[in-house]
Amino acid sequence: MAIHTYGPNAVDWEQRIDLDRLRKERLARLKAKLDASSLGALLSFDFGNIRYMTATHIGTWAMDKLIRFALLPRGGEPVEWDFGSAARHHQIYNPWLDHTGGPPTAEGARQTGARAGISTLRGAFHPDAGIAADVAAKVAQVLHEHGLAGEPVGVDVAEMPILAALADAGITTVDGQQVFLEARRTKTADEIALLTQACSMVDAAYQELYEFLKPGVRENECVGLVSKVLYDLGSEYVEGVNAISGERCSPHPHVYSDRLIRPGDPAFFDILHSHMGYRTCYYRTFAVGSASRAQRDAYVRCREYMDSAIAMVKPGVTTGDIVALWPRATEFGFPDEMAAFALQYGHGVGLSIWEKPIFSRLVSLDHPEPLEEGMVFALETYWPASDGWSAARIEEEVVVTADGHEVITKFPAEELLVAGRKYWTAGGALDTLRESQSNLNTAAGRGDDRPNPPAAAGRGDEGVRAGGGA
Repeated sequence: MAIHTYGPNAVDWEQRIDLDRLRKERLARLKAKLDASSLGALLSFDFGNIRYMTATHIGTWAMDKLIRFALLPRGGEPVEWDFGSAARHHQIYNPWLDHTGGPPTAEGARQTGARAGISTLRGAFHPDAGIAADVAAKVAQVLHEHGLAGEPVGVDVAEMPILAALADAGITTVDGQQVFLEARRTKTADEIALLTQACSMVDAAYQELYEFLKPGVRENECVGLVSKVLYDLGSEYVEGVNAISGERCSPHPHVYSDRLIRPGDPAFFDILHSHMGYRTCYYRTFAVGSASRAQRDAYVRCREYMDSAIAMVKPGVTTGDIVALWPRATEFGFPDEMAAFALQYGHGVGLSIWEKPIFSRLVSLDHPEPLEEGMVFALETYWPASDGWSAARIEEEVVVTADGHEVITKFPAEELLVAGRKYWTAGGALDTLRESQSNLNTAAGRGDDRPNPPAAAGRGDEGVRAGGGA
């Protein structure tokens, strides 16, 4: 294992994650991509891009409000506008921002790298309050200071009144998202370490979940358990937990419910959280109490697609090469790739969960992207079972190394795990490879004359592992 997992504390006796180096290397990459572009500056309202550019953060409560903004002028340092008190906090505690400042304000105060400012609160401010015009004026001032007044500005995401105000101020705006994403395409050593640590926290959450699963618990209780484990371990933000069980597994609804988990149910989960800004996207599938042959077979198929994809990962291989290994949408019940999007899928992981590169038969065969050392991405596979209602879902996060790859999601997934209490009958352990309806486990129920299978602990030879709660 080449990628280390460190403790979360800072110590003097071991070299761990270097956060100062992280900040400097991220900004250097973004500056290099800006210099290589035709843009004069980059303007960001996206929290991930602002954090990448400035290493500032005010809490996840503000992620969907588009209230903060930051500008990186060509040849200059980032300028970030924030809630007044947050900007003051940055001035005190964020020495890496350029606080030497531009020219003094009319009141004589020296401008700094962190300044008070606010956008339009997604329209909540009265349109006549002049907030959008104020944003444009602030941006125009910095561009003028750097001699970039006539240069195009790349914007990632923005509200329509902001774009209109920028145009009124004589600022030409173009798509800047690609510059940000190209800078974030490959990860630094410290970013990879943080992503690995984020996965280790999910490893722990899955261990608790595996021991918790049993008939009678609800999907939303599983979400609550996972969230508590992650926050107790220091997670910055639990972005979401997909908890899907029973007949909800096929088709995949992508949202948890309050459904009660029943004996013999399949249950799959996706855990998405943020550790110091760095995300996870990490699926695991379990059977609760026992697994049917249809469930087991779906899992085996799902795992085979995953393993064949991971085995191919190395620099120079393309996203098109990977998705060519995966089934067409029509092979698992969907009319086209748009209808099956994100079921056989891959995506970069970093300060957001869907970064470059993207792996999908929808786009990757026609627009392949080469894999590069330092990329970190998640690969996801799915297969619906032949019973028409259950399914398997697996996801692994992979780092592209100089000569291959390393998987940083460690909770066991080679075979289908059976969670919940182990049941004992008069003849021994209840078989964990069985149908949830008992009559189907008899020779008559199967419609054949084979003898009923003897009770066997684990049935490991069948690709199912038993365990879980007491």
